[in-house]
Amino acid sequence: MAAAVPAKLGHHLVSAFIDTPGNAVILARSMNRSPHVAVVGATGAVGIEMIQTLEKRKFPVGTLTLLASKRSVGKKLKFRGEEITVRELTPGLFAGVDIALFSAGGGISREFAPAAVKAGCVVIDNSSAFRMEESVPLVIPEINPEDVKLHRGIIANPNCTTAITLMALYPLHQAFSVSRVFASSYQAVSGTGAKAIEELERQVAQVVAGQPVTREVYPHQIAFNVLPQVDSFLPSGYTKEEMKMQNEGRKIMHHATFRASVTCVRVPVYRAHSIAVSAEFERPVSVAAARAVLEKAPGLDVVDAPEKMEYPLPLFATGKYNCEVGRLRLDCALENGLCFWVAGDQLLKGAALNAVQIAEELLK
Repeated sequence: MAAAVPAKLGHHLVSAFIDTPGNAVILARSMNRSPHVAVVGATGAVGIEMIQTLEKRKFPVGTLTLLASKRSVGKKLKFRGEEITVRELTPGLFAGVDIALFSAGGGISREFAPAAVKAGCVVIDNSSAFRMEESVPLVIPEINPEDVKLHRGIIANPNCTTAITLMALYPLHQAFSVSRVFASSYQAVSGTGAKAIEELERQVAQVVAGQPVTREVYPHQIAFNVLPQVDSFLPSGYTKEEMKMQNEGRKIMHHATFRASVTCVRVPVYRAHSIAVSAEFERPVSVAAARAVLEKAPGLDVVDAPEKMEYPLPLFATGKYNCEVGRLRLDCALENGLCFWVAGDQLLKGAALNAVQIAEELLK
Protein backbone atom coordinates (compact mmCIF):
# COMPACT_ATOMS: atom_id res chain seq x y z
CA MET A 1 0.00 0.00 0.00
CA ALA A 2 1.49 3.34 -1.01
CA ALA A 3 1.87 5.74 1.91
CA ALA A 4 1.52 9.50 1.45
CA VAL A 5 4.33 11.53 2.99
CA PRO A 6 5.37 15.17 3.02
CA ALA A 7 8.89 15.77 1.80
CA LYS A 8 11.24 18.53 0.83
CA LEU A 9 13.23 18.46 -2.40
CA GLY A 10 15.71 21.24 -3.02
CA HIS A 11 13.86 24.53 -2.56
CA HIS A 12 10.35 23.13 -3.22
CA LEU A 13 7.70 21.81 -0.88
CA VAL A 14 6.77 18.42 -2.24
CA SER A 15 3.92 15.93 -1.92
CA ALA A 16 4.99 12.35 -2.50
CA PHE A 17 4.11 8.74 -1.91
CA ILE A 18 6.29 5.71 -1.28
CA ASP A 19 5.59 3.12 -3.97
CA THR A 20 8.35 0.77 -2.81
CA PRO A 21 10.50 0.90 0.34
CA GLY A 22 12.84 3.86 0.14
CA ASN A 23 11.51 5.07 -3.22
CA ALA A 24 9.69 8.40 -3.04
CA VAL A 25 7.74 9.35 -6.15
CA ILE A 26 7.10 13.05 -6.61
CA LEU A 27 3.49 13.97 -7.36
CA ALA A 28 3.08 17.70 -6.88
CA ARG A 29 5.02 20.73 -5.80
CA SER A 30 4.13 24.02 -4.17
CA MET A 31 5.43 26.32 -6.89
CA ASN A 32 7.25 29.58 -6.29
CA ARG A 33 4.89 32.39 -7.39
CA SER A 34 7.80 34.25 -9.01
CA PRO A 35 9.66 31.22 -10.29
CA HIS A 36 13.25 30.95 -11.39
CA VAL A 37 12.93 29.76 -14.99
CA ALA A 38 15.62 28.14 -17.12
CA VAL A 39 15.39 27.78 -20.90
CA VAL A 40 17.48 24.89 -22.22
CA GLY A 41 18.33 25.31 -25.88
CA ALA A 42 17.83 29.05 -25.51
CA THR A 43 19.51 30.04 -28.80
CA GLY A 44 17.47 27.67 -30.98
CA ALA A 45 14.33 28.68 -32.87
CA VAL A 46 11.98 27.30 -30.21
CA GLY A 47 14.14 28.54 -27.34
CA ILE A 48 14.00 32.09 -28.65
CA GLU A 49 10.22 31.80 -29.03
CA MET A 50 10.00 30.54 -25.44
CA ILE A 51 11.84 33.61 -24.17
CA GLN A 52 9.65 35.95 -26.21
CA THR A 53 6.47 34.13 -25.14
CA LEU A 54 7.39 34.35 -21.46
CA GLU A 55 7.71 38.12 -21.91
CA LYS A 56 4.64 38.66 -24.09
CA ARG A 57 2.38 36.67 -21.76
CA LYS A 58 3.84 38.45 -18.73
CA PHE A 59 4.78 35.19 -17.07
CA PRO A 60 5.96 36.13 -13.55
CA VAL A 61 9.60 35.16 -14.02
CA GLY A 62 11.67 35.97 -10.95
CA THR A 63 14.99 34.97 -12.50
CA LEU A 64 15.71 33.76 -16.04
CA THR A 65 18.64 31.48 -16.81
CA LEU A 66 19.53 30.75 -20.43
CA LEU A 67 21.35 27.51 -21.17
CA ALA A 68 22.78 26.10 -24.39
CA SER A 69 25.74 24.17 -25.79
CA LYS A 70 29.35 25.37 -25.64
CA ARG A 71 29.19 27.03 -29.04
CA SER A 72 26.47 29.42 -27.84
CA VAL A 73 28.07 30.35 -24.53
CA GLY A 74 28.50 34.11 -24.17
CA LYS A 75 25.73 35.08 -26.57
CA LYS A 76 23.31 37.65 -25.18
CA LEU A 77 19.53 37.49 -25.58
CA LYS A 78 17.08 40.18 -24.55
CA PHE A 79 14.35 39.66 -21.95
CA ARG A 80 12.28 42.52 -20.57
CA GLY A 81 14.73 45.06 -21.96
CA GLU A 82 17.79 43.46 -20.39
CA GLU A 83 20.47 41.33 -21.98
CA ILE A 84 21.00 37.90 -20.45
CA THR A 85 24.18 35.97 -21.16
CA VAL A 86 23.81 32.38 -22.32
CA ARG A 87 25.56 29.84 -20.10
CA GLU A 88 26.76 26.34 -20.86
CA LEU A 89 24.32 23.58 -19.96
CA THR A 90 25.64 21.51 -17.05
CA PRO A 91 23.76 19.39 -14.48
CA GLY A 92 24.81 21.65 -11.60
CA LEU A 93 23.08 24.75 -12.97
CA PHE A 94 19.58 23.56 -12.02
CA ALA A 95 20.04 24.21 -8.30
CA GLY A 96 17.52 26.88 -7.36
CA VAL A 97 15.59 26.62 -10.64
CA ASP A 98 11.81 26.11 -10.33
CA ILE A 99 10.82 25.46 -13.96
CA ALA A 100 13.02 24.39 -16.87
CA LEU A 101 11.73 24.66 -20.42
CA PHE A 102 13.69 22.14 -22.50
CA SER A 103 13.99 22.45 -26.28
CA ALA A 104 17.37 21.03 -27.20
CA GLY A 105 16.51 17.59 -28.58
CA GLY A 106 15.69 14.22 -27.08
CA GLY A 107 19.26 13.26 -26.29
CA ILE A 108 19.84 16.40 -24.22
CA SER A 109 16.50 15.92 -22.45
CA ARG A 110 17.29 12.32 -21.51
CA GLU A 111 20.72 13.34 -20.24
CA PHE A 112 19.86 16.48 -18.28
CA ALA A 113 16.15 16.35 -17.33
CA PRO A 114 16.68 13.77 -14.54
CA ALA A 115 19.38 15.98 -13.02
CA ALA A 116 17.02 18.96 -13.15
CA VAL A 117 14.25 16.99 -11.43
CA LYS A 118 16.67 15.76 -8.79
CA ALA A 119 17.59 19.39 -8.08
CA GLY A 120 13.92 20.18 -7.41
CA CYS A 121 13.00 21.58 -10.82
CA VAL A 122 9.88 20.85 -12.87
CA VAL A 123 10.88 20.07 -16.46
CA ILE A 124 8.59 20.94 -19.37
CA ASP A 125 10.14 19.04 -22.25
CA ASN A 126 9.55 19.81 -25.91
CA SER A 127 11.25 16.67 -27.27
CA SER A 128 9.77 13.21 -27.83
CA ALA A 129 12.00 11.69 -25.13
CA PHE A 130 9.35 11.23 -22.43
CA ARG A 131 6.01 11.69 -24.22
CA MET A 132 4.95 8.07 -24.16
CA GLU A 133 6.23 7.24 -20.68
CA GLU A 134 3.26 6.29 -18.53
CA SER A 135 4.39 8.43 -15.58
CA VAL A 136 4.87 11.60 -17.68
CA PRO A 137 1.81 13.75 -18.46
CA LEU A 138 1.49 14.79 -22.11
CA VAL A 139 -0.41 18.06 -22.06
CA ILE A 140 -2.24 20.53 -24.25
CA PRO A 141 -3.68 23.00 -21.70
CA GLU A 142 -6.87 23.63 -23.71
CA ILE A 143 -7.54 19.87 -23.67
CA ASN A 144 -6.18 18.13 -20.57
CA PRO A 145 -4.87 20.76 -18.11
CA GLU A 146 -5.78 18.55 -15.16
CA ASP A 147 -3.02 16.11 -16.18
CA VAL A 148 -0.41 18.69 -15.17
CA LYS A 149 -1.15 17.86 -11.53
CA LEU A 150 -0.08 14.25 -12.11
CA HIS A 151 3.51 15.11 -12.93
CA ARG A 152 6.45 13.52 -11.14
CA GLY A 153 8.94 16.17 -12.16
CA ILE A 154 8.57 16.03 -15.98
CA ILE A 155 5.72 17.21 -18.22
CA ALA A 156 5.89 16.58 -21.96
CA ASN A 157 4.93 18.90 -24.80
CA PRO A 158 3.24 17.06 -27.69
CA ASN A 159 4.42 16.78 -31.27
CA CYS A 160 3.73 20.01 -33.15
CA THR A 161 1.49 18.51 -35.84
CA THR A 162 -0.46 16.55 -33.25
CA ALA A 163 -0.99 19.65 -31.12
CA ILE A 164 -2.26 21.78 -34.00
CA THR A 165 -4.59 19.01 -35.24
CA LEU A 166 -6.04 18.27 -31.80
CA MET A 167 -6.88 21.92 -31.23
CA ALA A 168 -9.65 21.42 -33.79
CA LEU A 169 -10.27 17.69 -33.40
CA TYR A 170 -10.72 17.52 -29.62
CA PRO A 171 -13.71 19.87 -29.33
CA LEU A 172 -15.34 17.90 -32.15
CA HIS A 173 -14.53 14.69 -30.27
CA GLN A 174 -16.23 16.05 -27.17
CA ALA A 175 -19.37 16.75 -29.18
CA PHE A 176 -19.50 13.81 -31.59
CA SER A 177 -16.96 11.21 -30.32
CA VAL A 178 -14.23 10.66 -32.90
CA SER A 179 -13.34 7.09 -33.83
CA ARG A 180 -10.68 7.58 -36.52
CA VAL A 181 -9.05 10.13 -38.80
CA PHE A 182 -7.25 10.14 -42.11
CA ALA A 183 -4.89 13.09 -42.35
CA SER A 184 -2.12 14.64 -44.43
CA SER A 185 0.20 17.24 -42.98
CA TYR A 186 1.93 20.10 -44.80
CA GLN A 187 4.86 20.87 -42.53
CA ALA A 188 7.06 23.96 -42.70
CA VAL A 189 10.84 23.68 -42.86
CA SER A 190 11.27 25.55 -39.56
CA GLY A 191 10.07 22.35 -37.92
CA THR A 192 13.47 20.92 -38.80
CA GLY A 193 15.39 23.91 -37.45
CA ALA A 194 17.30 27.02 -38.45
CA LYS A 195 19.54 25.18 -40.94
CA ALA A 196 16.48 23.98 -42.86
CA ILE A 197 15.22 27.56 -43.20
CA GLU A 198 18.63 28.55 -44.53
CA GLU A 199 18.56 25.62 -46.94
CA LEU A 200 15.19 26.65 -48.40
CA GLU A 201 16.36 30.27 -48.77
CA ARG A 202 19.60 29.15 -50.44
CA GLN A 203 17.91 26.72 -52.80
CA VAL A 204 15.29 29.25 -53.92
CA ALA A 205 18.09 31.69 -54.76
CA GLN A 206 20.03 28.95 -56.57
CA VAL A 207 17.04 27.91 -58.68
CA VAL A 208 16.18 31.51 -59.59
CA ALA A 209 19.81 32.18 -60.55
CA GLY A 210 20.03 28.97 -62.58
CA GLN A 211 22.74 27.57 -60.31
CA PRO A 212 23.18 23.96 -59.16
CA VAL A 213 21.08 23.22 -56.08
CA THR A 214 23.01 22.14 -52.97
CA ARG A 215 21.60 19.95 -50.19
CA GLU A 216 22.65 19.54 -46.56
CA VAL A 217 19.54 19.04 -44.42
CA TYR A 218 17.01 17.17 -46.55
CA PRO A 219 17.63 14.11 -48.77
CA HIS A 220 16.13 15.95 -51.76
CA GLN A 221 15.68 19.53 -52.92
CA ILE A 222 12.96 21.21 -50.85
CA ALA A 223 12.64 24.42 -52.89
CA PHE A 224 9.67 24.17 -55.32
CA ASN A 225 9.16 20.60 -54.15
CA VAL A 226 7.38 18.54 -51.48
CA LEU A 227 8.89 15.60 -49.59
CA PRO A 228 6.55 12.83 -48.37
CA GLN A 229 8.86 12.05 -45.48
CA VAL A 230 9.08 13.66 -42.05
CA ASP A 231 11.29 11.71 -39.60
CA SER A 232 12.59 8.19 -40.16
CA PHE A 233 10.66 5.22 -41.52
CA LEU A 234 9.33 2.37 -39.38
CA PRO A 235 8.97 -1.27 -40.52
CA SER A 236 5.27 -0.60 -41.10
CA GLY A 237 6.09 1.95 -43.81
CA TYR A 238 4.85 4.85 -41.72
CA THR A 239 7.33 7.35 -40.32
CA LYS A 240 7.78 8.04 -36.62
CA GLU A 241 6.17 11.44 -37.14
CA GLU A 242 3.10 9.87 -38.71
CA MET A 243 2.45 7.56 -35.77
CA LYS A 244 2.63 10.38 -33.23
CA MET A 245 -0.87 11.63 -33.99
CA GLN A 246 -2.41 8.30 -33.06
CA ASN A 247 -0.14 7.48 -30.14
CA GLU A 248 -0.02 10.94 -28.60
CA GLY A 249 -3.65 11.66 -29.48
CA ARG A 250 -4.77 8.62 -27.48
CA LYS A 251 -2.86 9.81 -24.43
CA ILE A 252 -3.86 13.49 -24.59
CA MET A 253 -7.56 12.83 -25.30
CA HIS A 254 -7.72 9.81 -22.96
CA HIS A 255 -9.13 7.90 -25.91
CA ALA A 256 -7.51 4.47 -26.05
CA THR A 257 -9.20 3.31 -29.26
CA PHE A 258 -8.53 6.43 -31.35
CA ARG A 259 -7.02 5.57 -34.75
CA ALA A 260 -5.14 7.83 -37.17
CA SER A 261 -3.73 7.09 -40.61
CA VAL A 262 -1.42 9.99 -41.43
CA THR A 263 0.93 11.02 -44.23
CA CYS A 264 3.37 13.73 -43.15
CA VAL A 265 4.78 15.95 -45.89
CA ARG A 266 7.51 18.60 -45.76
CA VAL A 267 6.61 21.62 -47.89
CA PRO A 268 8.61 24.71 -48.94
CA VAL A 269 6.95 26.97 -46.37
CA TYR A 270 9.09 28.78 -43.83
CA ARG A 271 6.79 28.66 -40.83
CA ALA A 272 3.42 27.23 -39.68
CA HIS A 273 2.07 23.74 -40.32
CA SER A 274 -1.22 22.83 -42.01
CA ILE A 275 -3.16 19.57 -41.80
CA ALA A 276 -5.99 18.22 -43.94
CA VAL A 277 -8.21 15.97 -41.81
CA SER A 278 -11.04 13.58 -42.58
CA ALA A 279 -12.58 12.50 -39.28
CA GLU A 280 -15.19 9.85 -38.62
CA PHE A 281 -17.41 10.16 -35.54
CA GLU A 282 -19.65 7.80 -33.64
CA ARG A 283 -22.51 10.30 -33.61
CA PRO A 284 -24.05 12.13 -36.57
CA VAL A 285 -22.34 15.42 -37.40
CA SER A 286 -23.42 18.38 -39.51
CA VAL A 287 -21.38 21.31 -40.77
CA ALA A 288 -23.52 23.77 -38.82
CA ALA A 289 -23.18 21.80 -35.58
CA ALA A 290 -19.43 21.38 -36.09
CA ARG A 291 -18.99 25.10 -36.76
CA ALA A 292 -20.92 25.98 -33.60
CA VAL A 293 -18.62 23.71 -31.57
CA LEU A 294 -15.42 25.05 -33.13
CA GLU A 295 -16.45 28.69 -32.68
CA LYS A 296 -16.56 28.12 -28.91
CA ALA A 297 -13.28 26.17 -28.71
CA PRO A 298 -10.43 27.86 -26.82
CA GLY A 299 -7.28 28.73 -28.76
CA LEU A 300 -9.01 28.28 -32.11
CA ASP A 301 -10.31 30.70 -34.75
CA VAL A 302 -12.80 29.60 -37.41
CA VAL A 303 -11.76 30.96 -40.83
CA ASP A 304 -14.29 29.41 -43.14
CA ALA A 305 -15.78 31.57 -45.90
CA PRO A 306 -14.84 29.76 -49.12
CA GLU A 307 -17.11 32.02 -51.17
CA LYS A 308 -14.72 34.86 -50.19
CA MET A 309 -11.61 32.69 -50.62
CA GLU A 310 -11.15 32.76 -46.84
CA TYR A 311 -9.62 29.70 -45.21
CA PRO A 312 -6.64 29.03 -42.93
CA LEU A 313 -3.27 29.81 -44.50
CA PRO A 314 0.15 29.15 -42.93
CA LEU A 315 1.20 32.62 -44.08
CA PHE A 316 -1.47 34.22 -41.88
CA ALA A 317 -1.20 31.70 -39.02
CA THR A 318 2.47 32.59 -38.57
CA GLY A 319 3.07 34.48 -35.34
CA LYS A 320 -0.43 33.86 -33.98
CA TYR A 321 -1.19 32.10 -30.70
CA ASN A 322 -4.49 30.66 -31.96
CA CYS A 323 -4.75 27.93 -34.55
CA GLU A 324 -7.17 28.39 -37.45
CA VAL A 325 -9.70 25.92 -38.85
CA GLY A 326 -11.78 26.03 -42.02
CA ARG A 327 -12.85 24.19 -45.21
CA LEU A 328 -15.56 22.53 -43.14
CA ARG A 329 -17.58 20.02 -45.16
CA LEU A 330 -19.17 16.62 -44.79
CA ASP A 331 -16.90 13.76 -45.82
CA CYS A 332 -18.43 12.01 -48.82
CA ALA A 333 -16.56 8.75 -48.16
CA LEU A 334 -17.04 8.26 -44.40
CA GLU A 335 -20.10 7.59 -42.30
CA ASN A 336 -20.62 10.50 -39.88
CA GLY A 337 -17.54 12.09 -41.43
CA LEU A 338 -16.30 15.67 -41.46
CA CYS A 339 -13.42 17.19 -43.41
CA PHE A 340 -11.52 20.23 -42.22
CA TRP A 341 -8.26 22.10 -42.73
CA VAL A 342 -6.32 23.42 -39.74
CA ALA A 343 -3.22 25.61 -39.65
CA GLY A 344 -1.06 26.80 -36.77
CA ASP A 345 2.33 28.19 -35.91
CA GLN A 346 4.31 25.11 -34.92
CA LEU A 347 6.95 27.20 -33.13
CA LEU A 348 4.18 28.63 -30.91
CA LYS A 349 1.22 26.32 -30.28
CA GLY A 350 3.30 23.40 -31.50
CA ALA A 351 6.14 24.19 -29.09
CA ALA A 352 6.95 27.40 -27.18
CA LEU A 353 3.46 28.70 -26.45
CA ASN A 354 2.20 25.31 -25.31
CA ALA A 355 5.20 24.96 -22.97
CA VAL A 356 4.60 28.37 -21.40
CA GLN A 357 0.89 27.58 -21.04
CA ILE A 358 1.86 24.42 -19.14
CA ALA A 359 4.08 26.55 -16.88
CA GLU A 360 1.10 28.82 -16.28
CA GLU A 361 -0.93 25.79 -15.21
CA LEU A 362 1.78 24.94 -12.68
CA LEU A 363 1.19 28.29 -10.96
CA LYS A 364 -2.59 27.84 -10.63
